[in-house]
Amino acid sequence: MDIEKIRTLIALMEENELVNLEVSSDDEHISLTRHYDAPAPTVMAAPAAAPASAAPAAKAAAKAGSVETAPMVGVFYSAPSPNDPPYVKVGQKVQAGDTLGIIEAMKIMNPLEATQSGVIDEILVDNSEVVQFGQPVIRYKA
Repeated sequence: MDIEKIRTLIALMEENELVNLEVSSDDEHISLTRHYDAPAPTVMAAPAAAPASAAPAAKAAAKAGSVETAPMVGVFYSAPSPNDPPYVKVGQKVQAGDTLGIIEAMKIMNPLEATQSGVIDEILVDNSEVVQFGQPVIRYKA
């Protein structure tokens, strides 16, 4: 892939405020990721119930205790499959590195891992809910 194609892809990312872009062809593959100091605005179709869920997330962010945030935009799943038990429950002790859930982004299942040890105080999103970059997902007890 020549540099002009890469520049065109970067311009496309900036123009559409994309955080990630992945392009593949027969013999080429490129993956671009933009990093921000603050969460990037994201344009995404959301279910009709999404505006109602924004208020509880804002309220939850104001409570005491540290939180795990979504590292990317995607769909949060609390269990490996619909018939399996959730990875974590309220009141459960977790160690740094434990899987708290999965975030599906671009058909790739990405584990959400605990960055610290602690006790789960609150799960701030529902199973199959769309999460945004930086959105609080799990709260630990203070």
